[in-house]
Amino acid sequence: MQSYTIGQAARLLGVSPDTARRWADAGRVATHRDETGRRLIDGRDLAAFSVELAKAGGSEEDAGASYTSARNAFPGIVTAIKLGDVAAQVEIQAGPHRLVSLLTREAVEELGLEVGMEATARVKSTNVHIDRV
Repeated sequence: MQSYTIGQAARLLGVSPDTARRWADAGRVATHRDETGRRLIDGRDLAAFSVELAKAGGSEEDAGASYTSARNAFPGIVTAIKLGDVAAQVEIQAGPHRLVSLLTREAVEELGLEVGMEATARVKSTNVHIDRV
């Protein structure tokens, strides 16, 4: 299983490393130490925490922060995979954004996707709808 440093987890969660460190210190997300003493977060634990955090309303840092997708890329963490006989559904939590992709089961297997692993969702669309708040 893949593990993430505090800095990597912070990037995936859309917060500063200090915020991620405080969350770990407070026991909100479990950590363990590697042979060099670095604190690591298990991928499955980070995936579960990212979903919990998003449901709670996102990061506690800058509530007014704008999240953008450079070239429509959303780096995040795989939080769920549902495999069918032919098709699959993959969920990625990218900061406060939850993205769901429908793809073939074969593609999921070829990519070796697992819950807790880092992945980037790329979005291509000919229609973009904007709602006014």
